[in-house]
Amino acid sequence: MRNITLENVTDAVINAMSGDIPARNREIMSAAIKHIHAFCKEVDLSYDEWLEAMKWFVRAGHISNEARNEFILISDIIGVEVLVDMLDKKPTHGETITTVLGPFYRENSPVLPKGASIIQKEYPGTETVRITGTIRDTDGAPVPNVILDVWHDAPNGLYDLQDPEQPDMNFRGRFETDENGEYDLVCYRPAPYPIPYDGAAGELLNYMGHHPWRPGHVHFMIMKEGYKTLISQIYDSETEYLDNDSVFAVKEELVGTLKKAPEGADTDLAMEFNFVIRNNAKLGAVAAE
Repeated sequence: MRNITLENVTDAVINAMSGDIPARNREIMSAAIKHIHAFCKEVDLSYDEWLEAMKWFVRAGHISNEARNEFILISDIIGVEVLVDMLDKKPTHGETITTVLGPFYRENSPVLPKGASIIQKEYPGTETVRITGTIRDTDGAPVPNVILDVWHDAPNGLYDLQDPEQPDMNFRGRFETDENGEYDLVCYRPAPYPIPYDGAAGELLNYMGHHPWRPGHVHFMIMKEGYKTLISQIYDSETEYLDNDSVFAVKEELVGTLKKAPEGADTDLAMEFNFVIRNNAKLGAVAAE
């Protein structure tokens, strides 16, 4: 098409796609082009604003590496990761609700015995917590030999991969449920922390007039062959920012209560939190992923 106008540019771009591409590619790109063009028209985007946005994307790319994905942070700030998580991982049979993975997950955390601590570096004055619970399937039966990959930030608000002063894999561990489906681990009371805001994500936060803080939480990835992997978080009911999480990931049923540990216990606090995971074998083809 040699005569592009405001009225036909959107159709021209969509029609330029090859007829050989997969149908899903066409569905996604057609919708994306329509919405992006409509957005530009709605806000009457200026050329200078567009150019600054392109430079901003470049800055986001330059700061991204294996330890920090700036585009995930940006997606979090505008609520896209949590939206996609809710679309893709709806709890269809009563399983525990999911929430975002976040940018600080690491593979190959140390394998630890039941009841062990994930604390490698001590921070005096920080409350210790014993978290226990049972993993059950959607029929209510306890599930043995489930792997729980657990991680949280240090009391200074930093994860190990952000902080060279922390030991490698600090506040990370993998646990396995026993024959009764029970798990047991020790950690610190998770602290609220700001998501990294010294780069493009921080520029976006400033543009939106929003803060970078997340409420205190512990991450869980719960896995067993034949079951749908559950990625979730437990939130401290007394933490700040539960009602204005910077990445919009808080769900009411994921808020847990920390109680004073019984006299003679080896931690300051205790929390019981039970999870339900989906058994794809029991639920059949409809539930299978």
